[in-house]
Amino acid sequence: MLQPNVGSLDRVLRIAIGLLLIGLSITGLIGAWGWVGLIPLVTGIAVRCPLYTLLGIRTLRR
Repeated sequence: MLQPNVGSLDRVLRIAIGLLLIGLSITGLIGAWGWVGLIPLVTGIAVRCPLYTLLGIRTLRR
């Protein structure tokens, strides 16, 4: 099974940034590119970042 690699602060920031970008896109303040906020939102909720795995990064305390 895939191990979590996103720590608490990292997770909170990912979710907040994801929601902010999606919200700004929905309200029309930024363009459709704001939907890229789905990526940090999903990785924050899943506590798993594929890019971190590729780079060998782990912000989660052991």
